[in-house]
Amino acid sequence: MSQTLQAIRGMNDILPDDAELWEQFEELVRDWLDAYAYRPIRMPLVEPTPLFSRAIGEVTDIVEKEMYSFEDSLNGEQLTLRPEGTASCVRAVLQHNLLYEAPRRLWYMGPMFRHERPQKGRYRQFHQVGVEALGFAGPDVDAEQILMCQRLWDDLGLDGIRLEINSLGQPEERARHRADLIAYLSLHEARLDADGKRRLHTNPLRILDTKNPEMQDLVEAAPKLIDYLGAESLQHFEGVQAILKDACIPYKINPRLVRGLDYYNLTVFEWITDSLGAQGTVCAGGRYDGLVHQLGGKQAPACGFAMGVERLLALWKEQGHAHQRPAPDVYVVHQGAAAGRHAFRVAELLRDAGFAVHLHCGGGSFKSQMKKADGSGAVLAAIIGDDEAAADAVSLKPLRSEGDQRTVGREQVAEAAAEVIFGTEE
Repeated sequence: MSQTLQAIRGMNDILPDDAELWEQFEELVRDWLDAYAYRPIRMPLVEPTPLFSRAIGEVTDIVEKEMYSFEDSLNGEQLTLRPEGTASCVRAVLQHNLLYEAPRRLWYMGPMFRHERPQKGRYRQFHQVGVEALGFAGPDVDAEQILMCQRLWDDLGLDGIRLEINSLGQPEERARHRADLIAYLSLHEARLDADGKRRLHTNPLRILDTKNPEMQDLVEAAPKLIDYLGAESLQHFEGVQAILKDACIPYKINPRLVRGLDYYNLTVFEWITDSLGAQGTVCAGGRYDGLVHQLGGKQAPACGFAMGVERLLALWKEQGHAHQRPAPDVYVVHQGAAAGRHAFRVAELLRDAGFAVHLHCGGGSFKSQMKKADGSGAVLAAIIGDDEAAADAVSLKPLRSEGDQRTVGREQVAEAAAEVIFGTEE
């Protein structure tokens, strides 16, 4: 016998109980985004590889080590499963000229792919909700996006998520800081780990984000980017903080918060929890004013963030949110050939009236079917035997109240069901 095939490591099945929890989360997220006037956009899973190397940066971990890239066997084009959504969203906005008339508030939800070592909260296929505001230059949009996140945590009932913010300034300010940072780190090159030495002359800012405990005092004493910011960058950062303070959103300025993607400038932020182990960032983002131009469009400001769905759902469940299995309104029980045909007609009639109906399939005694009807959580059982089929009728039995079973004609079944179901809900 051949071995049963398994899912690819780090790419997980989402089984019915969890899938229903995902749907509850997604419905809440859609309502939340509607409240802030964001509109949906959907991009392909596969994009040209140069899109990500140009947008994210050639010397980032994502491009160097983590992308699923391959050559199209038909035309030789280099393609990549998207590792993040911002570059794809900006590509779509440019391709379809969406910024022609007005700025855009957009959101998307779906799978991303990175070849990482699978562990709790980090998978090779993972899901994100991404939010992008394009065409807005002021600090108000940066702050509003942070406030949006706080509202979602409140809507989900999540506690213990803290906010860290920083400003990466503008490219010329980072260039001055970069030169001094390389000079400082070069003096201590012997203390750098392998990643630090590799990044020293290519992406030294990422060294500041190291988790290596042996390097913490070294990076703590390194030149801080915020000390290199000019008046305009500082004014923007102070504008963000003023709105956060007005909204009573607590935050910490973390000068080592640099994010892993090259396209960020000015405001960056992360929402972090201590409840998920090493993978504590549940949401992160910031401003990326140069990316639209970098990908071939006219210069346009932009700001956005993404949140990890798996991590948020793990936190949601850990903090007591139980899976709520949806129950049908009516469970249709039947026995006999004529009753079975009649049951199909009754079930469709009830669905026409707007009820959720579970039609029993697979046979079995009335007793076993009624046990399944009760276990389904249905409010009402519609019972059909040969007598009901012959009389074009249905027997209705309340399952969540003390009411008596009664028999009604098929044409009256929807009205009679409504009396039981809505009476029970009241």
